[in-house]
Amino acid sequence: MTDRSPPRTAPALGWRLPGDPAAPEQLARMIRVDHAGEYGARRIYEGQLAVLGRGPSGPAIRHMAEQESRHLESFERLIVERRVRPTALLPVWHLAGYALGAATALLGEKAAMACTVAVEEVIDEHYRGQSEALGTSEPEIRAQVEEFRAEELEHRDTALLAGAAEAPAYPVLSAAIKAASRLAIRLSQRI
Repeated sequence: MTDRSPPRTAPALGWRLPGDPAAPEQLARMIRVDHAGEYGARRIYEGQLAVLGRGPSGPAIRHMAEQESRHLESFERLIVERRVRPTALLPVWHLAGYALGAATALLGEKAAMACTVAVEEVIDEHYRGQSEALGTSEPEIRAQVEEFRAEELEHRDTALLAGAAEAPAYPVLSAAIKAASRLAIRLSQRI
């Protein structure tokens, strides 16, 4: 009798395909990349606040930055508790995150919000995949990922309501930021 169930699209922590890292390394990669991502997000908002902090979008950006800081603190604790090596790329994300936030803010409030939408949509995909991969193996981490995912979606919705899609060259800006975000995820998992 053959199994007619559809193939799984992402390895869960409980099973592996040839060449996949073992479950402990998969979990370490998740923690490493989430720590790096939340660090980069905090830096993006710091760059946006440097330019737009006193403008009408300042309170919304500040709120999102505070949530990102709380996410980062959680992953900083996990890095220590689980003895996970942080990405060696943190100095790059320190500069790149701030530069991305400041540069999009200099293009205007709608461009800054377009940046938020693009980043948060990629993070939504990323966290959704992680939640599925974790399954029931790490319920506390999975609950944290789901909580943070909901807040990231709140950021996206806030930015859309603030006119993100009206930013100049929105499709191009969004696509470029999404591509850069996906690349940062892949690099941070491994390096």
